[in-house]
Amino acid sequence: MFRRKKKDEKTESPPVAEAASEDAAPAAPMADALSQVSPGEATLEVTPSAGESAAESRAPEPRISSRRGNRVQKVGIVSSDKMQKTVVVRVDRLVLHQKYRRYVRRTSRFMAHDDLGSSTGDRVRIVETRPLSAKKRWRVVEILQKAAK
Repeated sequence: MFRRKKKDEKTESPPVAEAASEDAAPAAPMADALSQVSPGEATLEVTPSAGESAAESRAPEPRISSRRGNRVQKVGIVSSDKMQKTVVVRVDRLVLHQKYRRYVRRTSRFMAHDDLGSSTGDRVRIVETRPLSAKKRWRVVEILQKAAK
């Protein structure tokens, strides 16, 4: 679909204009580094804000993301709270039936660790976590709605 450029078909980037002011002098090494980057490589653009000094804008602060990544979250209703610190959460979803083209309700049950003290009928948000027992791989993060009594 897309054709890769061959090594001998290098595209020349336009030369970077030298600035006469002293404020642009720290940006020259960054401009040299950007001119050496090939079109397929990722680049980092740093623009200093009004409150930063020239010394702070030289070294960009790396953004540290969570090592765990985005964990799957589900919202469901607690169907059983008979165990200690464990609840069974029922998660419903609608699936399109292949033959009849109608939406069918499918239910999944998850065992979740519960330190918050939710009870049967509560609407909770659960998040995946490391295996806590043979069947427990989810944890209750928050109680969205308490059950009507």
